[in-house]
Amino acid sequence: MSVESECDIFVSMSSNNSLGGIPITIQPIKASSRLHWQRRAVQIATIVIAVIIPLSGLFRIDPVAGAFVIIDRQIWWSDFFLVFGLWLVIASGLVMLYSTVGTAFCGWSCPQNSLSEWANYLTRRLLGKRADVSLTGEKVQVGANKNKWLNWLLLGAGFLVAALFFALVPLFYFYSPSVIWSFVTFQYNEQLAGSLHYIYFIFVLIVFIDIAFIRHFWCRFMCIYKVWQHGFKTKQTLHIDYDSSQAELCEKCNYCVTSCFLELDPRKTELYDTCINCGECITACDQLQAKKGRQGLLRFNVGERFVNKKNLLRTRLSSLSSRVHWTLPFAALGVAMFVWGLVSYEYYHLVVYRADISHGQQITDYRIVVSNKRNGAAEVAIEIEGLSAEQYHVSSTTARFAGVGRMDLDLKISPDMPPGLHSFLVHARAPNGWAERFRVQHFVGKSSAGQS
Repeated sequence: MSVESECDIFVSMSSNNSLGGIPITIQPIKASSRLHWQRRAVQIATIVIAVIIPLSGLFRIDPVAGAFVIIDRQIWWSDFFLVFGLWLVIASGLVMLYSTVGTAFCGWSCPQNSLSEWANYLTRRLLGKRADVSLTGEKVQVGANKNKWLNWLLLGAGFLVAALFFALVPLFYFYSPSVIWSFVTFQYNEQLAGSLHYIYFIFVLIVFIDIAFIRHFWCRFMCIYKVWQHGFKTKQTLHIDYDSSQAELCEKCNYCVTSCFLELDPRKTELYDTCINCGECITACDQLQAKKGRQGLLRFNVGERFVNKKNLLRTRLSSLSSRVHWTLPFAALGVAMFVWGLVSYEYYHLVVYRADISHGQQITDYRIVVSNKRNGAAEVAIEIEGLSAEQYHVSSTTARFAGVGRMDLDLKISPDMPPGLHSFLVHARAPNGWAERFRVQHFVGKSSAGQS
């Protein structure tokens, strides 16, 4: 409220005794930390989801079979529509994400940034508000009343526990929870690699060094993924907008700069490419200006900078349309391929090949390989068509599975078959209606007939 308007109100109230007795109070603007806590919620949710995905069987990699496991189903590279369709959806979705919100993934979801912020918080809580870790050679400024061996011990223990946990998370993507439990409790399990404990120790050491010493130095100078995201950034991408028309309000204020853990000036983001759109500077400015009864000078904006508010919605819709119109067809194609892959997905697989076992000069042995691609007990019946019962012998007519896996059955052809080309079919059938057959061409030469 200006001085002139306040004088006008005072005069009008003085002329009216009934109005003059009404007290006037100015309600200060309440500072909001909603953006800050929203980001914290997303960071925690990202870590929780990263752990739940493999634990629930939604996605995992089977190093033994060399296949992906999605919803407890093996996805082979031969499942082309599923693999390529999912890749198209993810790739086109990430392109739209990067070109729309820029590097917001770094500020809102990246585990490296989340761990670095947590490490900064724990360090300042135990060693003082100015105890910042830097690789520039500056010594950590420990508070006079915080420089105690117990605080240092708690800090190191906190970092070690975090390193032990986060180094364990990648293992969930390669092993089932039961196998991981065997690993943690040092029990023998044939599925575990013999050197896995040494590999895990190296990962623990790397994570510990990262959160204890490197932290945001990685984000500022070493992260290749952030450079990749910047490749899709345009002038219309999400950015920090600064109201320069009120620059006099922050002429001697540097609060937004000190609140940025990447040491940027949010008022000049058009000059920098390292902003990760975390929004901490927005929260800091809002809280500071709210104490003076004013709105903050920083905000998130999509589209051209300093755009007229009347054209704001139209500009944002136009900006979004320019990104979607060329990536949406690829995303739609990927969804269609993925859905078709799910519809045509086969839970079992059959293949027959010759074994390198010869009887005289004739190879009469075959391998029938049946694979179960779904986690759970299953039975597949095997039947030979085209040969009489005396002309072959199969080690088992039923392949039984306790879970995902493969089973080899031996098929032996009689060496007393007459010369010529003998064609037969290997049938495989499952109770759920799945059926597949494999044709085999078995040749018997004249010199081989009658040999045992």
